[in-house]
Amino acid sequence: MLKQPSHNEPADVVRRALDFKSQGTQCYKDKKYREAIGKYHRALLEIKGLCRVLGDPDPGPKSTSTLLPTISKSSTLTDEQKGAMENAELECYNSLAACLLQMELVNYERVKEYCLKVLLKEGKNFKALYRSGVAYYHLGDYQKALYYLKESHKQEPSDTNAIRYIQLTEMKIRRNAQKEKKEA
Repeated sequence: MLKQPSHNEPADVVRRALDFKSQGTQCYKDKKYREAIGKYHRALLEIKGLCRVLGDPDPGPKSTSTLLPTISKSSTLTDEQKGAMENAELECYNSLAACLLQMELVNYERVKEYCLKVLLKEGKNFKALYRSGVAYYHLGDYQKALYYLKESHKQEPSDTNAIRYIQLTEMKIRRNAQKEKKEA
């Protein structure tokens, strides 16, 4: 029986995932957001494929990171490769949220979903905190928006976008409170 080509070797999967992530980053810089989204998704698919190669057929929702359950048990990847994959996964989700925010029709629900995946692993990630706040703001959940925006502001006190969204959110909360008073 012939040996399967090495394209499924963990090191090759790691390389492909990182290549797709890099290509996505370049597309983002070139303002080719749709292409970037495709590249980031391909990188995430490679990462999920890596989990299967390492013995976890379903890296689904049982963990906060698709890599956590299998990579920690695996001896076929170096610690450096494991770290690179976990970082790549978080960067892909964060970058997907950034791309979606650049689209003409923004899917704020998806932005929120991607940011929360990052925050489960890195709770102090400024970009994920800020983008979560923006997503919740546009979804009309002003209390959660304010929470995430204020958390992002703690990380980067001089970020004018966070400050502006905090002000907008507080204004919406005050207006809603006034509306409720009038209706009562």
